[in-house]
Amino acid sequence: MLGTGITVWAAFQNFGKFNIVIALAIATIKATLVVLYFMHARYSPKRTQLVIVCSIFWLAIMLALTLSDYDTRPPDTRPGQGRLAQPASAYLIEA
Repeated sequence: MLGTGITVWAAFQNFGKFNIVIALAIATIKATLVVLYFMHARYSPKRTQLVIVCSIFWLAIMLALTLSDYDTRPPDTRPGQGRLAQPASAYLIEA
């Protein structure tokens, strides 16, 4: 209940550029609590804990590679910007 309350409260606040950061932080904390307590990972064997840690590490690698690819692109090839997304008025033929 507390996690849901904090999520709803944060949804109605304006944190500017940090809205997504705060939302992801809350979601990460809630997901961690679910894995540790409701899935009993805290009291599971060491091998199960190793699998969980390795999967989180693999997710971090995939996110880092994705974000580094996005960061190295020239500004005119990013989605929604530049030459790739022209408005429909650019294709009108005047008679």
